[in-house]
Amino acid sequence: MNIKIHLPTSLPPVALESTLLCHGLPWPANYELALEINAVLAEEGAAPAVVALIDGQVRVGLDTRELETLCREGSKAVKVATRDIPYALATRQLGATTVSATMWAAAKTGIRLFATGGIGGVHRDGENSLDISADLVELSRTPVAVVSAGAKSILDLGRTLEYLETMGVPVVGYGTNTFPAFYVPHTPYDLPCRVDHPEMIAGMLYEQDQLGLSSGMLIANPIPASHAISAVSMETWIEEALAAAATEHITGKAVTPFLLAYLHRISKGKTVEANKVLVLHNVRLAAQIAKHYATLH
Repeated sequence: MNIKIHLPTSLPPVALESTLLCHGLPWPANYELALEINAVLAEEGAAPAVVALIDGQVRVGLDTRELETLCREGSKAVKVATRDIPYALATRQLGATTVSATMWAAAKTGIRLFATGGIGGVHRDGENSLDISADLVELSRTPVAVVSAGAKSILDLGRTLEYLETMGVPVVGYGTNTFPAFYVPHTPYDLPCRVDHPEMIAGMLYEQDQLGLSSGMLIANPIPASHAISAVSMETWIEEALAAAATEHITGKAVTPFLLAYLHRISKGKTVEANKVLVLHNVRLAAQIAKHYATLH
């Protein structure tokens, strides 16, 4: 199998997507965030497993030089979802993995926990456009637990949750009864279960293993209140961003990066700072769960 693993320690690994580093922040802020992520994981007793496509291989875990090179290349790296992996490998492209591709690689290498910012989902007007993220499909068929601040605010949260329910994906609120929306910690959407301790989530994953259930699990971890953005402000900005996208005829894979860049401008950088905070918050929780999970095997 064309996968190279670089995990030099015996600490429990946490998978990390590379799209966040390549397309979420510019150099050197992306590399600085990567180092902060590594520091949080080390503090919690876990190890980073950044996933990327380099030199015709799927890499799970990068050395320092590879991580720095990836961050320097930034948006030159192509975004790679699960369906894109064969083409990207055959053409030896530098690939930044999305949530779906990172989940796939994590499962292939026995990594149970994955931390990210927010997952993709059903886009607004998705009932007409059928614009539904591959992240949801991967969650339905790949046994990896994803810790995120819910789904991105720009999405149709109600339909996203309905899709996950239909596909049998457990959605667990960590310290919350409602589904968070990335920058917004609480929404009107109730969750089926709430858990307040990482060891309980580790126990749920163990039970999932024992039962042979093949789906992933979404662990919804709200952004800390200190960096949350109000739902009213967020919705106003999103409506403006969607109108701009329609005016400029932005479609397909270009929609999400366009909207996020627009929100960065209109929020005067608040969304980018909030993004960094919530990512580190999710990484810490994923590490804590991974550590407890490791004791059960």
